[in-house]
Amino acid sequence: MQYLFTTLFILGFIAFLVFVVLMILSIRKGNRLPIRYIFLTMASFAIASIGLYGMLTLSSNSSQSEIDQIPSSQIELSGFHMTTEEFKHKFNGAVGKYRLNGLSITRLNVKNSSEQGTGAFEYVFNDKLRLVGAVNADESLQEIRLYGTGDTSEPTGGIFLTAIATLILTTNSEYTYNDAQNVIQDIGLLDRDVNQSDFDGATVRNGLKYRFNIQDHDHSTFEITVTK
Repeated sequence: MQYLFTTLFILGFIAFLVFVVLMILSIRKGNRLPIRYIFLTMASFAIASIGLYGMLTLSSNSSQSEIDQIPSSQIELSGFHMTTEEFKHKFNGAVGKYRLNGLSITRLNVKNSSEQGTGAFEYVFNDKLRLVGAVNADESLQEIRLYGTGDTSEPTGGIFLTAIATLILTTNSEYTYNDAQNVIQDIGLLDRDVNQSDFDGATVRNGLKYRFNIQDHDHSTFEITVTK
């Protein structure tokens, strides 16, 4: 079929050019424009258009078929795709853009593990909020966890909830603050009937899993991991 549509396009296009030239020459000579030239020009243009449309359609279907045949194991997940330095800049960028007072990262010190070739960092915002991250051997982020200390029987809010929204914005550069709120809503944190003493909610967005859970009556954890 590809050969047929290609042939139609080439022949139709050539015929179209020939008849256009004949029409121009006829007009220059002052002769009356033959009606058959007009019909033949339109017909050749239609044939060329059919050929072109068929070529594009077959090409599109072929490309989609190749994509469908790729094993799911070969499709790369979006993941974090950022180093700790890039993470810090994106986090602080979200803080500044949305004026999220009380949050900012000055420096992330990564402690490497010589045995496993991985590393980790910890950043303390205040005595009730700290950030911990795991780093791969190539210095890219593997996992992020936010630990909150306080009475878990009370609804989650304040700087802890703001930090959660900031991390969501940091890991999704296309998101707005409303998108971050939607993720928090999907996790279930904004539901009125949430049982704060026994809560474990999660949602997946763009290859990342966002999870919030209550560890005990004083400790809560929000984590972001790459889905497998």
